[in-house]
Amino acid sequence: MRIVLSRKGFDTAAGGCPSPIFPDGSMLSLPIPDAGSPIRYRDLKGSLRPAGQLVSRLSRGRVGSADGAHLDPDLAPEAFDRRPGWRALLGQTGSAQGHLRRQGVGTGDLFLFFGLFRPVRRVGPGWVFVHGEPPRHVFWGWLQVGAVHRVDDLDGQSLPWARYHPHFFRGEDPANTLYLSADTVTGLPLVRPAPGAGVFRHYAEHLRLTASDAGSASVWTLPQWFHPRAGVSPLTYHRDPRRWCRTRNGVLLRAAARGQEFVLDAGVFPEALGWAAQVLCGSSGARCG
Repeated sequence: MRIVLSRKGFDTAAGGCPSPIFPDGSMLSLPIPDAGSPIRYRDLKGSLRPAGQLVSRLSRGRVGSADGAHLDPDLAPEAFDRRPGWRALLGQTGSAQGHLRRQGVGTGDLFLFFGLFRPVRRVGPGWVFVHGEPPRHVFWGWLQVGAVHRVDDLDGQSLPWARYHPHFFRGEDPANTLYLSADTVTGLPLVRPAPGAGVFRHYAEHLRLTASDAGSASVWTLPQWFHPRAGVSPLTYHRDPRRWCRTRNGVLLRAAARGQEFVLDAGVFPEALGWAAQVLCGSSGARCG
């Protein structure tokens, strides 16, 4: 199994600010803006319903409720109007898809989605970021791959339930690829079953990547086994040994600021399977599903 740490959602470059962590611990990954998407922030439903108001307030007007939303990865069934047969999916293209292809990512592999988050508090009718609470990288969802399709290879009758997705509105693009979720997660030592894709509804410490005392969200705390072995890094884009520092309880990683997809081969680092299972169904209160 390959495990992909996949950066998705609002940040200072895409959207202009972090996604929110609310006072009750619930968190919401805001889809990035996309002028070509047929989906508007105001169209989102379920847990994403407040996105129209949130993006305007938190981005200080740079993004509005009538702007296009790149609902990708699309993991929550209640987030949009669905046609029969819907399943969670992720679209990818460009250099990020090229990297996934070169790493052999496909059926059975697991995406763990992380993004930039920051606590918010209510002020009047809206929300503002909490002063003194810095942004941090947090896992917010997952998808195990059940099928892979190149969009340009699909005829007009294929995947009718997916035609709302922004990656169907890109025009011809030989790299444009869809990753469809499996029904359930397999291949991990889980303490309880997990659906093939989903979101973590509430913040928990075991979902946090950023070190607690770090001056930057991109300084992560990871288990000891993550440290490169004999020059082999478990994460693509992180071969430079100067990025890594051993500590008493693990390792610190200065994560690459650029790049969406960091791939880890569990065949080389089998400890990754237990670690991924803990992320999915940790004992710290996050719901698995």
